[in-house]
Amino acid sequence: MTSDPLPAAAEPARLTAALRGAGVLGDERVREVAVESARSTILSRIVRLRVAYDGAAAQGPRSLILKTGLPERMNATWTGGRHEVAFCRDIAATMPPQLTPRCFDAQWDAESYAWHLLLEDLADTHQVATSWPIPPTIADSERMIVARARFHAAWWDDARLGVSIGTWQDPGESQLAAFAGEFVRFADRMGDRLSPERRKTYERLIAEGQRLNARYHSHRNMTILHGDAHVWNIFLPRDPASDDVRFFDWDAWRINVATDDLAYMMALHWYPDHRRRCERVLLDRYHIELVTAASSAMTGARSMMITVSRSCGRSRRRCGRRRITFRRRYGGRTSSASSWRSTISGAASCSSAEIWT
Repeated sequence: MTSDPLPAAAEPARLTAALRGAGVLGDERVREVAVESARSTILSRIVRLRVAYDGAAAQGPRSLILKTGLPERMNATWTGGRHEVAFCRDIAATMPPQLTPRCFDAQWDAESYAWHLLLEDLADTHQVATSWPIPPTIADSERMIVARARFHAAWWDDARLGVSIGTWQDPGESQLAAFAGEFVRFADRMGDRLSPERRKTYERLIAEGQRLNARYHSHRNMTILHGDAHVWNIFLPRDPASDDVRFFDWDAWRINVATDDLAYMMALHWYPDHRRRCERVLLDRYHIELVTAASSAMTGARSMMITVSRSCGRSRRRCGRRRITFRRRYGGRTSSASSWRSTISGAASCSSAEIWT
């Protein structure tokens, strides 16, 4: 135990109300709460609570994670936490079980900018695979990629996307213009430390931005993304036989193309040699799981067989690689999982997280 003061959101009466609202506490009540550990990350405060009850409280959790905002960030210029609260409150509860830590309470105050999440404590059953920046083993990466495929499939082209869940980005040029302005400031600051080749890459990206964004603005073959999908935002079960993988830190979630999460996981965070050795087998495994998960959810004659290549565009280059193909249930077209390698490798040209950040 620590000498840290008990946060207001963790007071016994408030925890009692929250746990009753979540359906894990009946007539019993929280008798005592103690701060077992507390620490601050760059963006939040993480407090582990030990809970005691009056009565048996068979379903009441004996420990909880309270995630709150940092006092110095609770102002109008910083709305971090609000997005994650919305995810936990409005989305996580409707998802397949065991993809995120269970959330018992999620609150954000529009006047004070204070927020908190009361989360399931997974410390005894789960762990982060490695310490940043060391990548996980291929076996652990495969467990992660399978869970991510299941999550993406669960929300693929869901009718609620952009309606009651999330919003679509403005189809205008405002975001592209803002990015171009940021690049000018960045390039001026870097001076000759930014090579001409990299400068041209950025300039080409900006010039082609409107064309590249057309894929997104079609609003087809979309899903919910984690948005901060590195491997240190994933809890793996300590039991190697378990598939109970959990994703956490959802403050950057959004609607977009599934490949963004995969590129973020591998291309942006793994050193090139490791990525070259791992990405093909992982993308093939992702594709298989995505198709399987989508197939199990299909109903009706016009249900979609999800394919990775349809999301991202096909690469006709075989490059001597073995092609793993899957035939759509309707239409008979064949798609290749190996074509995803070029997608992820292409993202690598783009120029750590604490647990529970």
